[in-house]
Amino acid sequence: MSWYLGVLKKYAVFTGRARRKEYWFFALFHLIASVSLILVDNLTGTYDPTYALGLLSGIYTLAVLIPALAVVVRRLHDTDRSGWWVLIALVPLIGGIVLLVFLCLDSSPGENRYGTNPKLETAKTNKEAMNTGYKTYLRLLKYATPYGFIFILGALAMLVYALTDTGFVYLIKTLTDNFAGTTDGAYIGEWKFSLPIAVIVIFIIRGISGFFSVYNIGWIGRQVIKALREEVFTKFLHLPTSYLDHKSNAELLSKVTFNIEQVAESTSNTITVLIRDTLTIIALTAYMVYLSPRLAGVIFLVAPVIALIVRFLGTLFRRYSERIQDSMGDVTHLIKETLHNHRIIKIFNGQDYESAKFEQVNEDNRKHNMKLFSTKAIGDAVTIFVASLGVAGVVYVATLGEVKDMEIGNFTGFITAMVLLMTPLKRLTNVNAMIQRGIAASASIFLLIDEEDEIDDGEIEGEDLTGKIEFRKVSFSYSKEQSNALSDIDLTIQSGETLAIVGKSGSGKTTLINLLPRFYDITKGKLLIDGVVVDNYTLISLRNNISLVTQEVILFNDTIFNNVAYGPFTEEQTLKAISAANMDEFVDKLPDGLQTKVGDQGILLSGGQRQRIAIARALLKDAPILILDEATSALDSESERYIQTALEKLMKDRTTLVIAHRLSTVETADRIVVLSDGEIVESGSHGELIKQNGEYALLHRLQFNDET
Repeated sequence: MSWYLGVLKKYAVFTGRARRKEYWFFALFHLIASVSLILVDNLTGTYDPTYALGLLSGIYTLAVLIPALAVVVRRLHDTDRSGWWVLIALVPLIGGIVLLVFLCLDSSPGENRYGTNPKLETAKTNKEAMNTGYKTYLRLLKYATPYGFIFILGALAMLVYALTDTGFVYLIKTLTDNFAGTTDGAYIGEWKFSLPIAVIVIFIIRGISGFFSVYNIGWIGRQVIKALREEVFTKFLHLPTSYLDHKSNAELLSKVTFNIEQVAESTSNTITVLIRDTLTIIALTAYMVYLSPRLAGVIFLVAPVIALIVRFLGTLFRRYSERIQDSMGDVTHLIKETLHNHRIIKIFNGQDYESAKFEQVNEDNRKHNMKLFSTKAIGDAVTIFVASLGVAGVVYVATLGEVKDMEIGNFTGFITAMVLLMTPLKRLTNVNAMIQRGIAASASIFLLIDEEDEIDDGEIEGEDLTGKIEFRKVSFSYSKEQSNALSDIDLTIQSGETLAIVGKSGSGKTTLINLLPRFYDITKGKLLIDGVVVDNYTLISLRNNISLVTQEVILFNDTIFNNVAYGPFTEEQTLKAISAANMDEFVDKLPDGLQTKVGDQGILLSGGQRQRIAIARALLKDAPILILDEATSALDSESERYIQTALEKLMKDRTTLVIAHRLSTVETADRIVVLSDGEIVESGSHGELIKQNGEYALLHRLQFNDET
């Protein structure tokens, strides 16, 4: 308590000796700070008079505390009790600044005597978004926790880097004192060789520490990105089919490429700048306080205003970053779509139309980026302007009688440190933009990672299944808003039976077979395989018992052999499947045979060749349940004849579901069911259905007439 009273006494002495002009200067500065504070806070949508008054009280408290502490620090120095006591004296000052900045970053909007602020809801939304942003960034940084030792080494290198600036300022102070004649000439003479060497050593240390700080943090950043990419890719493999069907591939691709690279900047460059420049500012500020506490106090007064500017800009940075990411998704989507559909575009001469669409989305992306750049540029200018007010204050106070007795070396060192503060201060303003971009990108990635995986809570391992399938009053809808795609399906398929499913387009044929491997889960009813509800099987074991050939052939950009042998199969098994699918006929004509690359989605092969690869893959799996969804639709008549012969042999003693528009391919099926608007309207053999003269007979006649 006596120490505190002593501080107040010293401050009273200081204020008693202050000039009237000095009072006017501080009063004017406080007025500008007050107006700026209320204006900026109102622009952010969080205006609250109580909060504003609280911040102003904090500013005035610091205005009183800084000169008082300045006197104490100088007194400790004059009595040879500096050293670590100086740091103790600075603790309340640093604590006050941190508290004030925290208030700026964590304001809470509320009501006042005039009622609820009209911007209250917007303010709450901004605050929630800000809190979410902090949580998102903290979650992102958790990916770096395994590399704590590397981070500590990098942080130590940053500390050394920060101290080199202070060392350089000390050299400038020493040289200035010598040139001004305030230092013993013999003293500087002893250092006439050492000082130049010291300058070289400082910059060597600066270069080495800068390298290790950037390299270590960059290494951690790339490790984080690697882990994130692997987690997102693994997530893709386990997302429900329903999610993937409703999302654009380009949008998901953009998350793995563009968004994650935005995160990379937040976890490497941002951390480097944030820590290194903060340490630099602290080191230079501490030295400025040591040289002249009173002048340093003037600089400290602008800190709250800069904090508010950074806070306000952060909201804009994140908003524009989210828009940039969305627009990049649009750009990626259009490019991917154009490359995939290039034949249609060319045959219909759609180049101009696609160019116009791309120009529009590209222009939108440019505009969003320019908004971000302009905001950042304005933020830099405003920050430097506010900092210049502090510099102007220092210059003004330096002309007063109170500091005229200040040594020229101390003043030069102070000005040098103040100038060196500008660059890290500007970078710290810009780092907020990088952080907000990283937060926006991380949020979109974490939303994807937090999506529910496919439901896989079954415990039964489906081994040696016979393939009996039962649909009991099964209904299915793709969403609650849509009508049922399937309604009250009652159907039993015996083990080894071949069932053909026919009907008009959109009748529910593909939807029905998608329920078997649980690409979609039924809405109502029960679906059983071998008397067990499919939900009770583990997904892996369930799908191990099902082979699928879809209407749209799915091939990987790999060799023909690897596309067929997609799984743990021997070469002998693969060659048998290739032969059974009648692939020898075209493989033998290829220069590289089975090692021929098929291209993206098999673009280098014909439709019939692609279809036969898919059939061979299904035959190789040799599962008890075989699903053929338009499996022979892309084959010519001769190839189809060979395939049909192979399929008849392989479908024996195997439950087979065949979907086909060409009714001639299902005439030999054990049973045919006809779907219409998601319901079974007819069931029986080909001959029975023809005799019924119903919908199947109508479809058959229409196709027969078309073929003839």
